[in-house]
Amino acid sequence: MNKKRIIIVGGLSAGPSAAAKARRTNPDCEIILFEKTGNISTATCGIPYALANETDDSDKLNIVDATLLKDRFDIDVYLHESVIDIDPEAHNIITNKGSKYTYDKLVFATGASAYTPPIDGLETFSHWSHCKSITDLKKIYKEGVFSKAEHITVLGSGLIGIEVAENLKKTGKKVTVIELQKNVLPIWEEKFSIMANGVLKANGIEIKTDSKLEKIDAENRTFYLSDGSSFKSDYLLIAVGLKPNTELLLAEGAEHLKNGALIVNEQMETSLPDIYAAGDCASIKNLITKKHGYFPMGTHSNKGGRVAGANAAGASYTFKGAYNTTIVKIFDYTLARTGFNANMLKSEHIDYESVFFTTTAIPSFYEDPTDLFVEIYFEKNTKKVIGAEIFGEKGVDKRIDVLSTAIYAGLTTHDLENLDLAYAPPYSPAKDAVITAGFIGEREEDENIQTISPAYLNSIIKAGTLNGTALLDIRNRDEVLKSGMITGASNQPLEALLKKADLLNRNEEVIVYCQRGARGYVATLALKARGFTKIKNLAGGFAAWSAMKYSIEIITKPSKNGHSKANKNVKDTNGEILGI
Repeated sequence: MNKKRIIIVGGLSAGPSAAAKARRTNPDCEIILFEKTGNISTATCGIPYALANETDDSDKLNIVDATLLKDRFDIDVYLHESVIDIDPEAHNIITNKGSKYTYDKLVFATGASAYTPPIDGLETFSHWSHCKSITDLKKIYKEGVFSKAEHITVLGSGLIGIEVAENLKKTGKKVTVIELQKNVLPIWEEKFSIMANGVLKANGIEIKTDSKLEKIDAENRTFYLSDGSSFKSDYLLIAVGLKPNTELLLAEGAEHLKNGALIVNEQMETSLPDIYAAGDCASIKNLITKKHGYFPMGTHSNKGGRVAGANAAGASYTFKGAYNTTIVKIFDYTLARTGFNANMLKSEHIDYESVFFTTTAIPSFYEDPTDLFVEIYFEKNTKKVIGAEIFGEKGVDKRIDVLSTAIYAGLTTHDLENLDLAYAPPYSPAKDAVITAGFIGEREEDENIQTISPAYLNSIIKAGTLNGTALLDIRNRDEVLKSGMITGASNQPLEALLKKADLLNRNEEVIVYCQRGARGYVATLALKARGFTKIKNLAGGFAAWSAMKYSIEIITKPSKNGHSKANKNVKDTNGEILGI
């Protein structure tokens, strides 16, 4: 009796994961894996971080070799042998070496290739590379980039581009990032992209947004951008997207997304009989929209490969899908997200509400407290959590994973405030950011009390349309002297404001802000009780305003006549002297 034969096409993460799980599921089947390169399983997500080393240490990124798969799992591995044809009807494949194999089940795990945008002159410019594969990494080292190139340009500011830029900067290189869209890391909401941009610039990375690299003068190593500017650079790294390697199955009529990613069901089956797909060549279902989406992440590759391998071997596993959980390190900061943000929700015509706030990762009394900037999104009617974005120095990963779990479980904002989360001062304040998100999300709507975003407040200040609005900084005097205040504001500490509220015009719009927003909320409630009807609290407070690098007036200590003066070493954007 012939053994059941499972053929796996492709290595990296999905292929070996499928092979190992197939063997654990069925000890008696025959498993053959074909990989076109010499590396069966590599941690390609580690490539940007490997660039922090000026010497080739890429072998550390090899996770599993062919010998281990054979010795431990009895899997036959054929390296440097690619599959060039698949006949789903006859259930056979042909390799580039002319060999023909039949299969009972096939797992397609060919991954994706780095996309190369059209750039005039790139074909004659030899000093460039992708940073997607071990082959790319070895090319960079072989060409002596770290010894020869002083200025390296990164095309693309997605996850890979930002990771590459940071690690190149750590080696002492001059780094320029070019991004076609308005902001870096454009999959996040603008406020978070602006915060990330500030960190990148503060660490010496040059950012060129709203720019397309149109032409390269290879002889002079000059890069020409769509805005008419140009600059010289020694080397170019391209990180602008992926193209699924699915041509073999598309030629056989496999169902797919517009980008070529194969459509699979929860069992990881394609539309072709007895053929499964997993990894960056496959799409999976978005658990929020229930539509298929493209999520090229190592986590999904491993899970999808595991399910495909198990089912090819006779099991009945499922992989339900994903919902955009992502995280990236930006020097000492972290930016993360899960589910949908405002742009995505609008594009899907989902009725939602959101809250943006600032809190601390640990209590303010504990050593070195840092801020967390949090925005959560929830369905308007059900209050079910459907998205979150967080930026900060510490504790971002913990909170985004809790909120990701909340989305999977279908929790509401009310559920968030009732979670029993671990607490001790070194790890969290008593009111954790996730709990606080629930508290704020559960507040009743009040047409007399609203929040105003830092971006919108900045726009009306720059436009000079703040006239007729009282902009009040309700922090204590010491806080204002330490960090400055928003241009155009006057300082009225909360307790003093409550005593002098009758001096304000109740028909005038009042915008209040404190350091993070909590005192601002208290002030809005108090002013409402005193008859004010047009009250706004700055979302995220002064901390969010500062993180977005908007205009700040630096205040010196009061002089003998009782007035405060702007620090002459800091540019005053409107020339006013602000009293505190």
